[in-house]
Amino acid sequence: MADIGSNSPVPFKVAGDLTISDLRAALAAGWSDFLAMPQYGLFFGAIFAFAGIALAYATIVLGEVSWLIPAAAGFPLLAPFLAVGLYEVSRRREYGIAVDWPAVLGAIRGRGHDQILSMGVLIFVGFGFWVIIAHLIFSVFLVEAGAGSESLEFLITPMGLAMLAVGSLIGGVIALVFYAVTVISLPMLVDREVDFLTAIFASLRAVSNNSMALLIWAVFIAIIMALAIALAFLGLLIVVPVLGHATWHLYRRTIASTHPSTGQVV
Repeated sequence: MADIGSNSPVPFKVAGDLTISDLRAALAAGWSDFLAMPQYGLFFGAIFAFAGIALAYATIVLGEVSWLIPAAAGFPLLAPFLAVGLYEVSRRREYGIAVDWPAVLGAIRGRGHDQILSMGVLIFVGFGFWVIIAHLIFSVFLVEAGAGSESLEFLITPMGLAMLAVGSLIGGVIALVFYAVTVISLPMLVDREVDFLTAIFASLRAVSNNSMALLIWAVFIAIIMALAIALAFLGLLIVVPVLGHATWHLYRRTIASTHPSTGQVV
């Protein structure tokens, strides 16, 4: 029998045979979870959508382009941490446990020793690092262009387009690292009593073992998130919860419990 989220550490095995069919199955299961309990998905989706709208508004009104555009571009990096409540909804549905707001909102504590909060610190530090790097890139190109002030118009100049290309390349590398570290680790911390380093190594091993499938999943997430943001951020109301639930099911397909004595999957 698979682990049902007990407080006792259970040995596990990382799958190495994920396929496109598994991605489709996870997405379908995520959609099913969202439709079954939309109040939770819409709650977390609304938080994300509101944050995006607020950042966009601040960028236009305050004119702090060199700080706010990196923040707006990078805030999807925080999605896995904010999605732990969605993982808890899917976990409880799968295991037949009652779902309620205290349990969902309390999922941030994880299954022991505040390991998810420790992961959250790493994620927010990484996010801050990205914002600083992106600000430096913006400032360098602004000086090279001889622009007198920050403005959105700068982005459509040749130098501005070059800046966006460089920033997108560096940002893509950072986003890929975030993805590799969090795609399996955060749902694992919701489900199992493991430390965050064990969860991170499991996530990295999952990406290494299933590089093609999980790279396709990463590209799909990037495209669908970009489309959701393009719809005045309102698409995030649906995209964020469905992807969050789907990630839980992908984690369950990837991490299997093993018998502590024989090492066989159980």
